[in-house]
Amino acid sequence: MNFYGVRAIYNFEMSRMRRTLMQSVLSPVISTCLYFVVFGSAIGSRMGNIDNIEYAAYIIPGLVMLSLLMQSISNASFAIYMPKFSGTIYEVLSAPVSYVEVVLGYVGAAATKSVILGLIILATARLFVDYSVLHPFWMLSFLILTSVTFSMFGFIIGIWADGFEKLQIVPMMIVTPLTFLGGTFYSIDMLPDIWQTISLFNPVVYLISAFRWAFYGVSDVNVGVSAGMIMLFLAACMTGIWWIFKTGYRLRT
Repeated sequence: MNFYGVRAIYNFEMSRMRRTLMQSVLSPVISTCLYFVVFGSAIGSRMGNIDNIEYAAYIIPGLVMLSLLMQSISNASFAIYMPKFSGTIYEVLSAPVSYVEVVLGYVGAAATKSVILGLIILATARLFVDYSVLHPFWMLSFLILTSVTFSMFGFIIGIWADGFEKLQIVPMMIVTPLTFLGGTFYSIDMLPDIWQTISLFNPVVYLISAFRWAFYGVSDVNVGVSAGMIMLFLAACMTGIWWIFKTGYRLRT
């Protein structure tokens, strides 16, 4: 394992975060704070509790997950797309680093940025609502696992995209709607039976459900099933990345 190569890619990507704090950290934190103000304070004060949890506190895991998914995909896709766009990807591919080490550098940096952002949002949420974390170990575990999984997904999108507009298609047109429909602001138990069944085909439901369980011990889906679905999606992303480097899909041309 060439740890020097992994560290070089990792440090280069992390330095981009330090150079663009306004875009990388401040912007998503402010956006999430607006959700807390509108849905937590304004609307939440007029709603009852869900599963004996104050509404403003109930939506915290969903809002963190919303930012986490978007930033993981965005960070990883942009990181690998820019070398393709500028042509420097060939320098990376010809360097004495394996494909595994390349992925570790890019995905590791993207996941680290997302975890840092998630922790900042959780700390900021304390300014708006009091909440508790029943299982801190599992909360951090799901936070890291989700960041790594969707950073890999973003890496795949960055390879697939052949233009800047394609970098935004999947996050904005697919991931964001699935997150809003995945129980971010409500429990799927509140839906009619037919829509509860349909919601189970939404992969984001399992992410938010597991994360909410780590906070309050309540979930829409069994936490074991949720963890299994996350691991399944992680395996799918790993397989996709393996196929990309094996075939050279949009890397060698």
